[in-house]
Amino acid sequence: MVVTGFKATRARKLASAEREANRILAAGRAPVERGFAHLKNWRILTKLRTDPARATHLLRALLVLTNIEATAGN
Repeated sequence: MVVTGFKATRARKLASAEREANRILAAGRAPVERGFAHLKNWRILTKLRTDPARATHLLRALLVLTNIEATAGN
C-alpha cells in the first residue's frame, strides 16, 4: 500500500487535519530518504555482486558499524 500526502490546489487550501497528516507522513519518510541517500554514498555497494541475503547481512553490519561510529563521536 502506498500512502501519499494531501495536495492543495489554487481553489482548495488544506484543512488543518490534512496539514497535520502531511507533517506526520513527512516525519516518517525523512529518515528513510536520508538512509537511502547515505547508502548511495557507499560506492562499494555498487560493485557488490552476491546473493541478496548475504548482501542484507553485510548491509546490516555496515549500518551497525556506522551508527557506532556516529554515536561514539558525540
